[in-house]
Amino acid sequence: MNPNSVVMDSPAKMLALFFGAGLAPYAPGTAGTLAAIPVYLLLTRLGPFAYLCVTAVVIMVGVWACGRAAHELGVHDHSAIVLDEVAGYLVTMALVPLGWKTAIAGFVLFRVFDVIKPWPIRWLDRAMPGGAGIMADDLAAGLAANAILWLLLTLLPI
Repeated sequence: MNPNSVVMDSPAKMLALFFGAGLAPYAPGTAGTLAAIPVYLLLTRLGPFAYLCVTAVVIMVGVWACGRAAHELGVHDHSAIVLDEVAGYLVTMALVPLGWKTAIAGFVLFRVFDVIKPWPIRWLDRAMPGGAGIMADDLAAGLAANAILWLLLTLLPI
């Protein structure tokens, strides 16, 4: 199914496609991650507790919205579904010092882990059904990217 043929005709699709970011004709996952950067920048202004609370809500809503949208689209993990990328990027950047260099480094690291899907990320992608499965691999990619980002911040003055 072509991303351009997807219609955002339900709340689940609107959320799962992150208000249209997933309709990008090329690299919708990258577009969804780019759309997450302003969300990250806004959330960091609210403080770490609020950031983590909102991220948890995005994850919970994402499980429902991604699962429902996949059902409506008839495709388990349609390329236009990008709320999982938004959640994964927010996990990547959780408790990371604010800065444009860290935002870019987190973006690159998250995309690398999300695209390459090393074990156990690939296993999660294949093993879990429904919305939880759509979200799980991106959350794992976010955790891996967060760990590497913290390692880089510890070893290198970014």
